[in-house]
This record gives sequence, structure tokens and C-alpha cells, in this order.
Amino acid sequence: MIAVRKSEDRGYFDHGWLKTYHTFSFADYFDREHMSFGSLRVINEDFVEAGKGFGTHPHRDMEIITYVLEGQLTHKDSMGNGSVIKRGDVQRMSAGTGVTHSEFNASHDETVHLLQIWILPKYTGLHPSYEQKYFDAYEKQDKLLLVASPDGRDGSVTVHQDASMYAGILSKGKELGHSLANGRSAYVHVVRGALKVNGERLNAGDGAKITGEKTITLAAAADSELLLFDLE
Repeated sequence: MIAVRKSEDRGYFDHGWLKTYHTFSFADYFDREHMSFGSLRVINEDFVEAGKGFGTHPHRDMEIITYVLEGQLTHKDSMGNGSVIKRGDVQRMSAGTGVTHSEFNASHDETVHLLQIWILPKYTGLHPSYEQKYFDAYEKQDKLLLVASPDGRDGSVTVHQDASMYAGILSKGKELGHSLANGRSAYVHVVRGALKVNGERLNAGDGAKITGEKTITLAAAADSELLLFDLE
């Protein structure tokens, strides 16, 4: 079964310096029908103005993934990490027993476009940790590249949950398949372009909850980019 989550039905807030779309309930956006999907708790699509950002704030017991689409984001945290996250990077921060961090767009003229993804950890009270890896566009071209997994296999970042995240960049007309093990579900988020997911058309910003299927077929109706979450 496929349940489509249209882009225009997401929560949207314009804070001036931040324009943000919420796939699931988040902060002041509450939708009882869209609280989470399995362990996938948050997909926020953020546009952060030049010279602005998220001040230092706390988290705990959450796997937080930052996926930058355009621009660069400067990260600092209470673990002593400081980095610049750019397109192609996947940053994973496990908040565990507690961490504070900030994210800032240091550019003078360029908006940062990013996805912030939260995954519920399998266990609470973990030791906070941090990881960031770069995946070149050619590695994702016309295939699904594993970028996050519970065991860090194939060079992916490690998340403390039985969840895997794949990234793909598809040329128009390209078709890919992904098999789901028994009892597993998936969520597809279209970053840009247009896809047919098991025959259902999705456009940029759309998502699809997929349950009870053995195979997911992704057919690009235009040059496209997507994330696929394989969930317990």
C-alpha cells in the first residue's frame, strides 16, 4: 500500500530568516495523522537566509541527520565538533544523554537549502556522538546509494536504529527497484524532479509511506533526486 504525502499538505512556516516545511508534526505544527512513520520522526525542508541560523539549543535521545541541498551550513556542538556541511555531505549527530549545538549560514548572499531528518533511536541514554561523510554526486547517479545504516556498512554513517537511508539522483527515464524484507516499510521523499513510485506520481517535496510491498519501483519522469528510508 502507498499513501502519498503531497508537498502542499505539509506544515509551512515563514519566520523571515527561515522558511520551513514539515512532513511530520514539529514545533508549532501538529497533525495527528502525521506524527511519524515508524522510527522516522522528522523531515523538515529548510531555507535559511544568508547570515542567519539556529542558535545554540539542546537535544537528547534522537538521531539527527543533516542533508544539505544547496549552500553551506556551519555546525558547532558541545562535543567540541565544528564543521561546514555542504552539498554531498551527510552529517549524523546522536544526541543521546544530551547535546547542544548551533547551525549557521555564514554566507553573505546565499540561502542554504537543507533537509533535517530525525530518527528515533532504538535505545535511549546513549553516549552523544557525531559523524560526517561526503558522498559525491556520481556515486548516487542512477542508483540508490546507502548513506546511513545501523552498522555503518559500505561507508555509510551509523544511526542507532534499524533504519537505512539511501540517496539517488535519477536521469529522466531511469527506473530502479528496491526490495523490502518481510515486515519492513519504506518512506520515499522526492528532493527535486518527479518520480513514479509503484505507479504513483510524486513531485518535488512529495513523500510516500509504503507498507505491505515487497518491491519498490522508482521511475524518473524528469531528472530527479530522492531519499529512500528502509524501516523496521
